[in-house]
Amino acid sequence: MGVEQKIEIIHIALATLLILLVPLIAMQFTEEVDWSPFDFIFMGTLLFGTGLAYKFIARKMVKRAHRIAVAIALEIALLLIWAQLAVGLIGG
Repeated sequence: MGVEQKIEIIHIALATLLILLVPLIAMQFTEEVDWSPFDFIFMGTLLFGTGLAYKFIARKMVKRAHRIAVAIALEIALLLIWAQLAVGLIGG
């Protein structure tokens, strides 16, 4: 693994941590946000995994349109999983 790849992974990890700061800070000001440590671990894994998947898949794409399509597909999958876990939108 080259230095450039390690830097990309660090960027994905930092972005994941920044996103997870939002519910962590919200929990300090309201009781409506109530995440357990498991919620943070699961969501962190989901976000980090999605970021890694994009980097590894998009790296093989030549055309920008294909990279955008991969990003959109992964984003939709992430949001569907998140919505299902949060409120159970799919399957009743």
